Amino acid sequence: MTGRQTRPRSAQHLRTVPADPIQRPGTPEQAWQAWAGLRGLPAVDPLACLPARRDRRPRVLVVAAHPDDEVLGFGGTLAVLAASGVRLRLVSVTAGEASHPHSRASVAHNLAAVRIRELREALARLGAADVQSVALGVPDGRVTQSEQELSGRLAGLLGDCDLCVAPYSHDLHPDHEAAGRAALAAGATRGVAVWEYPVWAWHWAVPDDGRLPWHRAARLPLPFAAQDRKRAALACFRSQIEPLGDRPGDAAILPPAELAHFRRDFEVIWR
Repeated sequence: MTGRQTRPRSAQHLRTVPADPIQRPGTPEQAWQAWAGLRGLPAVDPLACLPARRDRRPRVLVVAAHPDDEVLGFGGTLAVLAASGVRLRLVSVTAGEASHPHSRASVAHNLAAVRIRELREALARLGAADVQSVALGVPDGRVTQSEQELSGRLAGLLGDCDLCVAPYSHDLHPDHEAAGRAALAAGATRGVAVWEYPVWAWHWAVPDDGRLPWHRAARLPLPFAAQDRKRAALACFRSQIEPLGDRPGDAAILPPAELAHFRRDFEVIWR
């Protein structure tokens, strides 16, 4: 995930409300948990949605704008799919190198390598170490400019896949949205269903928010083992969940209040 850098820390900060909803104070997880509509979403078994083939095991293409998006929004289900023998192909559109553009910490100069290493560790924790990984090398923050080319590349990668999973195309993060739109276009080209997973929407939206397509939302329940694997995988993204240093530009992208959205015993997708 690449996103907000700092949080308002005083009344003076709160007087200036950022135009970007991702930069504003977000909806606490307690509010989402208190909304009956969230747990009332129809439950879906992802394995039951994949075709039963005699000639080969099903394959799922998972798209992430930045290393960690796929674990945040879909990591528990990734663990379920991997444990069931589903073949996984993971596309990292960018390396997430621009998550801390104002940091002077030494690690900030090598974030691409750091984040790729963190993703490998996280996939191992999910039991998906043998996933087929594809890094497209699009510059972090510039996915929109490469959207048409990205759609073509994803269409090629979808050729032998039964399902595509991608960031929500209205997540209010430009990279997420462009990756989601490209996946939707590729899926339409190939005739492959696309599931969208929200990431930043849990921050800027509110329960029963009319801006979200609840009519096509589904809940993916996570067994205890998948929950444990996902939490262990989330802990691997230290460059995102811990400050890089003591300066304002070093702030964690995913402090505990933000990470709480992704520690549920289920995940949500739009289909």
